[in-house]
Amino acid sequence: MTLSEIARLLNGEISSGAEIEIERLAKIEDAGEGDITFFANPKYANHLSKTSATAILITKNIEAKELAQRTTPIHVVRVEDSYRAFLQLIDIFHPKATPLQKGIHPSAVISPIATLGEGVAIGACVVIGDGCTIGKNVTLHPGVVLSEHVSIDEGSLLYQNVSVREGCNIGKRVIIHPGTVVGSDGFGFAPTPDGTYEKIPQRGIVIIEDDVEVGANCTIDRATIGETRIKRGAKLDNLIQVAHNVVIGENTVIAAQAGISGSTKVGKNCVIAGQVGLVGHITLGDRTTIGAQSGVSKSVNETGTTIFGSPAKEARFAFRVQGAIQQLPDLLVEVRSLRNEIERLKSEIEKTT
Repeated sequence: MTLSEIARLLNGEISSGAEIEIERLAKIEDAGEGDITFFANPKYANHLSKTSATAILITKNIEAKELAQRTTPIHVVRVEDSYRAFLQLIDIFHPKATPLQKGIHPSAVISPIATLGEGVAIGACVVIGDGCTIGKNVTLHPGVVLSEHVSIDEGSLLYQNVSVREGCNIGKRVIIHPGTVVGSDGFGFAPTPDGTYEKIPQRGIVIIEDDVEVGANCTIDRATIGETRIKRGAKLDNLIQVAHNVVIGENTVIAAQAGISGSTKVGKNCVIAGQVGLVGHITLGDRTTIGAQSGVSKSVNETGTTIFGSPAKEARFAFRVQGAIQQLPDLLVEVRSLRNEIERLKSEIEKTT
């Protein structure tokens, strides 16, 4: 594809090289001859002067002064948003995999009292239990298991080996990646006088609203009673644990290996980084941001708060504490030196009295 064709598709403006052939897409640090890359994050500015890419996408209002330091030419395509433009090119250079063919594979096991909408695609060895309702254009890849009375609304996509247990509801255009379990029992056990534990019945459901995406090998527990709810537009990475009766707000994003304990309420448009742990029965206000590996032990009530650390604190204070901790070895040496000096001075004073 020529650079001029790419510019036309992206509504971009090219500086030069209209007829140059672009063969591949690449990250700015890895790009070589024949590649087109993009620049969106200022921390990669040093690569502008040395990338070996043939062409680069740059947002129109970014100066990118480092380009002037180049010793070899590079062809620039100015676009409204370089990152989003690069995503468009991914679909062009690397089209999506062929979707599962519509229809029902002969090895699928479907209850006679399940309801299937028009245009569904049901893969090999799928199991659909009694009373399930599957909306139109839903895709269930091989090995998906739906227990009784599961509802999946139109346009949703469940990849291989997803399990959805009884009574759970999945909205429109939801994507769930391989191996995820929706509606597993919540972790509820009551201690008994003899030191053993009695299982607390878990009879609620999980509701996943429209346009949610859930990564691979996540576990979303059903409520004890009532519901665990993932609200519209939320995005969950791989390997996330969502416990019973949790509510995750609209358009919240959660990175891998995070864990949210029971009955915690997460606001909308929050950002929860990797390996964050939240205790149960707390609330996060809207637009809360939590840094990686933080442990959150109490509610965050104000909107737009950024916290970090374990236990998590307001981020700027937490970074100051972390900086102070790094100075502790030197401070310890200094304190010991001062203590020795005090002992020496006390000894001299005692000798003169």
